[in-house]
Formats: sequence, C-alpha cells, structure tokens
Amino acid sequence: MSDSSYEVFDDPYCYKNTFVLKNRANLRDARRLQAFELEISSLRAEEPLPDGRFGPAHYKAVHRHLFGDVYAWAGKYRTVRTAKGGNVFCYPEHIDAQMRSLFPKLRHRSFAGSASQRDFLRAAALFLAELNAIHAFREGNGRAQLAFMRLLSVRANHPFDFTKLRPKAFLAAMIESFNGETRPLEAELKRLL
Repeated sequence: MSDSSYEVFDDPYCYKNTFVLKNRANLRDARRLQAFELEISSLRAEEPLPDGRFGPAHYKAVHRHLFGDVYAWAGKYRTVRTAKGGNVFCYPEHIDAQMRSLFPKLRHRSFAGSASQRDFLRAAALFLAELNAIHAFREGNGRAQLAFMRLLSVRANHPFDFTKLRPKAFLAAMIESFNGETRPLEAELKRLL
C-alpha cells in the first residue's frame, strides 16, 4: 500500500510532496498504484517462489520476486525510519544485523520436518513476530512474510493454507505480537494448517 498509513518523514521512496511510492509504472495516484501493486504481487505469488537457504538473502529474493515489477528497490532493505499505528519498526541502520541475528533461528529443530505441530507453530509465531518488528522493506512486508512462511511451513512438513487466512484477525494478532503477545498469532497460524 502506498498511503499515509505508514509514518515516514522526508521519504525518498515517494514522489515529491506525495505519499505515493516511486514505481516502475510511474503511477502518481495512490489508489491506482495500490491496485497495480496488488495485481502484480498476486500474480507473482502464484508462480514458484525462489529457492534458497532460508536466510536473509532468500527472504530478500522472495520480496524481489513479488515486487520487482513494481519497485526498483524490491528486495533491498529500507533506508528510512518508519512506524505504523504508533509502533516504530527497526531503525534502518540495524536491519541487517537484526536479520542476521533472526534467521539462524530457522535452524532450530522446531523448523525441521520432524517437529511436532505445536513446536512448529510456537516457533513460527515467534519468528514471524520478530520478522514483522524488523519490517525490512519500505513496502510489501506482510505479503513477503506470508510468502516466506509458506515456504518455511512446507519445509517443516506443516504447510499453511493461506486461503483460510482471516485478514482482520490475522492483522490483530500481528499487532499483539508486536507488543510481545504471540499466542493469538500462534492460534491464527494454527487455523492455516
């Protein structure tokens, strides 16, 4: 989405004097850009997602795959500070270090194909909560997170079915996870199995 719901100041990602993100189609209307972005990223999500080693580079490749036709900076960490709903995301100068700290957690046995559903769900909720708090990209974090979680769930033999996703409940659970409460997110992920 390219609107003012994100709190950013002096945003070099936007066209001057607007909240519209600079884009490859040179769309200057926020609604048209939002529709274009949704259409393109949805089509790209139906394609096979990039293979990788489940590290930061793999995650960046997934974002680039989904949004590379829309934004020149797709797959690159954001360089501006941003917040949403009063929640401040990781400062850009710390994103790389936080990502390098987070992704080794995917080597834990909870993400192995032999882990119980309960262990996987608990670990997946914690991982997703941290990944969301980092909010590595200027736009498209939620869709990249879900696409990556789909890959991760298949690898762990607990595949998620995102057609079951309840957007409002999932968003509420993500907001609670930002505040340290991951049980609602775990419950929403369980619904997707």
